Amino acid sequence: MFFEIDPACSQAIYEQVVQQIKFAIAAGGVQADEMIPSVRDLSKTLAINPNTVARAYRSLQDDGVVYSRRGQGLAVAPDARARCKIERKSIFENRFRQLFDEAVRSRLEPPEIRGIVEHLLDTTLPR
Repeated sequence: MFFEIDPACSQAIYEQVVQQIKFAIAAGGVQADEMIPSVRDLSKTLAINPNTVARAYRSLQDDGVVYSRRGQGLAVAPDARARCKIERKSIFENRFRQLFDEAVRSRLEPPEIRGIVEHLLDTTLPR
C-alpha cells in the first residue's frame, strides 16, 4: 500500500488514511483476509501520531472494512472490496457534482465542460 498524506489538506489526517486504505482495497491492491500494517508500522512510515492511525483503524473496523485477527492484527474483510468500490464511486460522484455545480454557476456551457473533462481524461489517465 502506498499512502500520501497531505497535512495541508482540509480533510483530517485519519480520514485521509481511511480513504486511502479503502481506495487501495477497491482497486484490488489489498485483498480479502490480507493483513494491513500495524498501527506502529504505519505511523512510522507516514510519520504521524500512532493515535491517528488507531483512530483510522477503528473507523475501518466500524465500517466493516477490516476485522481483528486475534493475536495477529487487522485483516481486510471478505466483502470489503465490493463495499469500498461503492464508497469510492460515491466519493468521486460527490466531488464531481460540486465541480459541475460550480461550472454551471460560472456559466460554462456543456460543450466547454465536456472539453475540460475529455482533455483531463486524455492527458491524465494512463493508456
